Order: sequence, then structure tokens, then C-alpha cells
Amino acid sequence: MVKEKTAEKKEFKMYEMSEMAALMEQMYVDNMRLKERITSGDTIGNFPQHFLKIHASAMTDESENDAFFKEQAAKFLKAQELIYKDSVNAKMHFNDAVSSCVKCHEQKCEGPIPRIKKLYIK
Repeated sequence: MVKEKTAEKKEFKMYEMSEMAALMEQMYVDNMRLKERITSGDTIGNFPQHFLKIHASAMTDESENDAFFKEQAAKFLKAQELIYKDSVNAKMHFNDAVSSCVKCHEQKCEGPIPRIKKLYIK
């Protein structure tokens, strides 16, 4: 008796980032560029207003948008804004912003931590 193979058809689903994931990807790119400007002594520019969407962007799991996340997001934004308001201490404020990202990701989603740590200015 010969067994026939039956191929199971799996529906292909394209991964779609949540609004928050897409925003964080954009913030990472923006901060890589900002890191370069800070380290090269270039002008800092203006605070990216789209960072403020961190409070309203939809997450993959909305239960993650809790008090801890809100507190860390506020710390991140404060440090990020200080980069532009106090450019003399831009490196310190930048690293503070990166640290706030790491602290939040240690509790919420550890996967991106090694990548985030690459943002630190030594």
C-alpha cells in the first residue's frame, strides 16, 4: 500500500508592525542620525515632533501600555527634548534617553536591547 502525501496549504500572512513598533523603528533611525551629529559636533537640529506619538500609538498588545510604560515614555521624551534644549550636554541627555529605552525594554520586550545599546555614545 502506497501512502499519498497530502500537502497542507498554509496561508501566508505578512507581518504587520504595530503603530508603536513602526514608531520605535523610526525613533531608532532618527537617533542613529542624531548620534552621528552629536559625535561629529554638527548642529543638533530640532526635536522630532513625531516622537510625541509614543503616548498614542497602538501597540501589538495594548495591555503593555500600562503605568510603567507611560512613566518610561515620559522619561524618554524628557531626556530626548533636553538634547535639543541643552545641546552643551547633548551626549549626556542622549545616553539618558537610550538608558530609558533599555530600562523599559528590560520589563516589556527584551529582544531589541542589544540593538538599542548600540546607540550609546561612548
